[in-house]
Amino acid sequence: MAENKEYLTKEKFVQLTEELEHLRNTKRKEVAEELEYAKQLGDLSENAEYHQAREEQAMLEDRISKLDTLLKGATIVDADAAGKQSGVVTVGSKVELRREGKKENIDYTVVGSEEADMLARKISASSPLGAAVLGKKKGESISVKTPSGDVAYTIVKIS
Repeated sequence: MAENKEYLTKEKFVQLTEELEHLRNTKRKEVAEELEYAKQLGDLSENAEYHQAREEQAMLEDRISKLDTLLKGATIVDADAAGKQSGVVTVGSKVELRREGKKENIDYTVVGSEEADMLARKISASSPLGAAVLGKKKGESISVKTPSGDVAYTIVKIS
């Protein structure tokens, strides 16, 4: 089974670490108190508050587990230095692309899947476009499979 590495910027790592600590130290106590209150309401088999609190507890523990695993295995990338020394696209690189047949260029930042945000032009390194640009140099052409067919791009700039 291939191991999927998760890449995070230092800022995202700190943000997720703070979220994990909040969930462990604050949210867990709140959910436990809700659960205890719901138990006091009587018959657990027909107690909607109890079932809702149990569901919330399960979702909380799932998020804690996911964050814990993610943070333990994450590789921290320096977004400012990414790609600058090597001249190739890496996680953290800002890439300027020109789509074949178009006049305007489009900028993306290649990030780990946890930070991907198309509105902010942050593409996941595991997305089709992100995977296609990784390891490429300025001037190289790439082809990306899309639902409407293959789309060709040229790497104009890496920063």
